[in-house]
Amino acid sequence: MRVGSPLVALIVLALPFASFLLLALVRPLRRSAPTAAAVGVTAMFATVVAAFWLSWGSRARPALASPSTTWAWIPGDGGPMASVGVMVDETSMTMCMLVAFVSLMVQIYSWAYLHDEPRPSLGRYYAYHSLFAFSMLGLVLSPTFLQMFVFWELVGLCSYLLIGFWYDRPSAARAAVKAFWVTKLGDLGFVSGIVMLWVAAGTFDFWELFRMANLNTLPREGLPLIMFLIYLGAVGKSAQFPLHIWLPDAMEGPTPVSALIHAATMVTAGVFMVKRVFPLFLLVPDILTLIAWVGAFTALLAATMACVEGDIKRVLAYSTISQLGYMMAAAGAGAPDAGFAHLVAHGIFKALLFLGAGVVIHVFHTNDVFRMGGLGGVPRVWVPFLLATLALAGVPPLPGFFTKEAILAGVLEARLTVPFLMLALTAFLTAFYMFRVVFLAFFVRGAGESHAHHHVPELMSGVCWTLAALSVGTGLQLAWRAAAGERHAGAPVWLPLASLALAAGGIVLAWAMYQRGLLDPRRVAATLAPLDWMARHRYGLDALFAGLYRGVLLALSRLVGWIDRYLVDGVLNALSAWTLRAGDRLRRLQSGLPQDYVYGVALGALVLFVLAQWRLR
Repeated sequence: MRVGSPLVALIVLALPFASFLLLALVRPLRRSAPTAAAVGVTAMFATVVAAFWLSWGSRARPALASPSTTWAWIPGDGGPMASVGVMVDETSMTMCMLVAFVSLMVQIYSWAYLHDEPRPSLGRYYAYHSLFAFSMLGLVLSPTFLQMFVFWELVGLCSYLLIGFWYDRPSAARAAVKAFWVTKLGDLGFVSGIVMLWVAAGTFDFWELFRMANLNTLPREGLPLIMFLIYLGAVGKSAQFPLHIWLPDAMEGPTPVSALIHAATMVTAGVFMVKRVFPLFLLVPDILTLIAWVGAFTALLAATMACVEGDIKRVLAYSTISQLGYMMAAAGAGAPDAGFAHLVAHGIFKALLFLGAGVVIHVFHTNDVFRMGGLGGVPRVWVPFLLATLALAGVPPLPGFFTKEAILAGVLEARLTVPFLMLALTAFLTAFYMFRVVFLAFFVRGAGESHAHHHVPELMSGVCWTLAALSVGTGLQLAWRAAAGERHAGAPVWLPLASLALAAGGIVLAWAMYQRGLLDPRRVAATLAPLDWMARHRYGLDALFAGLYRGVLLALSRLVGWIDRYLVDGVLNALSAWTLRAGDRLRRLQSGLPQDYVYGVALGALVLFVLAQWRLR
């Protein structure tokens, strides 16, 4: 078998799906927590090996060869209307390795983090986890819009199941429903755009669509609307304004779920989709400009909310929204490679941040950063988290510095001055709110210090150190490339220093406010009272959506219920009552007396005779 062949790609998909089927259908496996964990971890380890093997083998393919291998699915006139298959190119392989590796790390970590869960629940968790990995890998390897949409919806279903894993908690159940329906708003646009694109181009196949775009044979009429609708799918899945409201509430799920779905993989599906079909977005520059502006605004908006949040997981959730805005802004500015590089680097160190937060939560039994503190003497707890924080803040030689610089350079080169300024301010705020968490959670003596226990399971600590080493290694690789001259061609010489200065300014401000006490946070909040109030109330966006939900959707559902109950059921009930009464009256004609039947036959014959005579005239 040729290395890098479609068969290996199918193995990548088959392994997590087989794990899901075993755990879902074989009850003894699901009810035994160690066995369920062993099945899930073994399958995911084999998936990582297969993904790296596939990536290495795919490099041998000629540059001009099609990366897609498809098989007919839905027949049509003159050929298949739709096909299925796999697409093995550099973008798919990079994303595939990221999804598989982070999934493996999270599954290993989950065994220690959820060890006290009821045993049947752990089997259910690993079944959901395997299904999610299969769905996300299927999305990444999809060669057509239609296949991508199928896996896109499966990813949304898995997100619902994993966010609501603790379904007996009302807050978790509400968060799962909220995530499901808010993302479905974007999915409605996505599926509409896909169908309209098929009507215009006659194909769902990415490679064929790219060929038509290059040859200028893709119909341009209605294309801006089509690509805008497709972009709406990314808005919902990748938590862009105004559909970002579901992501902070999704933190009600277990912390490993947050690390997997809401930091490294699922929420990046929208960014990946924009990168995948970027040749089509190039045909509609106005939509790209919109993507850049919305991305930059989302990044800044989420950063301001992270600055006032006290829940460590919600701070990281707002940070994820902000970084997704960075990636989208890069794509909108015509620098999708920079955005995708940030996606990969962010997937590693943000997974580490969430898993590191899980360690801190395990130690203090609380999510509130103001009830933590005093772990400065336990370096194996805070060092990995600090490394990931430095990467997110954009401090060299960690990867966030290089990928953020590339994004800022791309936005600046596109002459998007206002989005550039918003992203620059976001870089400053990112360093501030992340080091606010570091100082409060680790170095400031807090109320929770006396209740903390410093025992951290080796599995949890080992996974965090593994991700920390990978993050440092990625940063050193990017630093080596930068030293070799592989920087963004249009980047001004002052940009790296400005980027570093923004990060340093945010760190110093957080140190002055929360470590040294040189500035009183309450006085600063009072000075910025209007902004502070709006940020704490999420700028009213959650309340607006809640009002629309109650005032529109629930009112519509009540109206539909009334119509169903009193009009539809009422008409049917009336008709059935009249039928019963008519039947009861007609039944009285059956008297059982022969003379009555003779009269009836005679009357019928007379009626027929009259009708016959009338027709003869």
